[in-house]
Amino acid sequence: MLVQRSCFVPRFLLLATLLLATSCTNGQDEAEEDPSAPIDGLDPETLRSQANTQFGQLPSVTTTTKYTLSDAKIALGRQLFYEPRLSKNQDLSCNSCHALNDFGVDRRSGAGKTSLGHRNQLGTRNSPSVYNAARHIAQFWDGRAANVEEQAKGPVLNPVEMAMTNESSVVTMLSSIPGYAPLFQSAFPGVTKPITYENMAIAIGAFERKLVTKDRFDRYLDGENTLSHAEAHGLNLFMQTGCPSCHNGAGIGGQEYQKLGVVKVYMPSDVGRYAVTNKTTDRYVFKVPSLRNIEKTAPYFHDGSQPTLTSAIKFMVEYQTTTGSLPDADIEAIAAFLKTLTGTLPTDYIVEPAKLPGGSSTPPPDPR
Repeated sequence: MLVQRSCFVPRFLLLATLLLATSCTNGQDEAEEDPSAPIDGLDPETLRSQANTQFGQLPSVTTTTKYTLSDAKIALGRQLFYEPRLSKNQDLSCNSCHALNDFGVDRRSGAGKTSLGHRNQLGTRNSPSVYNAARHIAQFWDGRAANVEEQAKGPVLNPVEMAMTNESSVVTMLSSIPGYAPLFQSAFPGVTKPITYENMAIAIGAFERKLVTKDRFDRYLDGENTLSHAEAHGLNLFMQTGCPSCHNGAGIGGQEYQKLGVVKVYMPSDVGRYAVTNKTTDRYVFKVPSLRNIEKTAPYFHDGSQPTLTSAIKFMVEYQTTTGSLPDADIEAIAAFLKTLTGTLPTDYIVEPAKLPGGSSTPPPDPR
């Protein structure tokens, strides 16, 4: 009885105790998330100012003086982006390796570290996201295409990817589909023969120039308190570790080339940009990837060798910075910040259009 009596707590007292505990906990949370509270001893607005200097917000579209944009050109580009008849066996489109409803990467069954192409051949490099890619200094991991318009030409004729025979075969295919003639004419008015391989790529590029994903970090840079103190701590660590020396600008990367293994020697089997320039200094040099949507674009690096975000961060700290290593808690904090770069997909913009019916002369799939 004595034991039972000592354990007895009146209901009203128990309720009061719980309410008091909840009040105290909420108060602590509010104190921790006080936007004016210092972050690593740094004034929050100073941190925000430093971040704005290093990065800056994404614009809603990446324009160019070389190519003009129009609604008609974008509409054609959208149609072509989803067009499987741009592949030899008519089973692959741009969207196959750059799924727009999945942050622009390839997560098809069997794809693994690299993408599946014609006859299920595996490519040698991981497919990067097309979101925000138009802002990059160049396209492909080795920078062999100057812009998204040039990039759009490559996979269609690559024998491991979409495997079309030549430019002429692509023009023949598009010309055989009755619905494309008015779309090309509208996108390229005044041109006698608008269905060309060049115009196909220009239209796809026009569509890709508005594949932009704004995120919480953009709102933070604009003055909103959208980052928790833990995420802001990760941002500070990201900058203090020296990551912005490569991952800078509005894309948090994509603006320069860097050697993989700047501080610690790393020799991948892929020689990188050296295969394009034949310059010794470009051996193992790759385009610095953008970190926008990085949480959603695993696996990482040109070869897909890093399976998780934390493993990729650890690798980069070890091989690319003088810091060499960081405690696991710091790695997790940087990862928490990087997750604030996960943007909102432009769902209305990326709606897949209905497939245009083929014509009487439209070539059949070729599985050879």
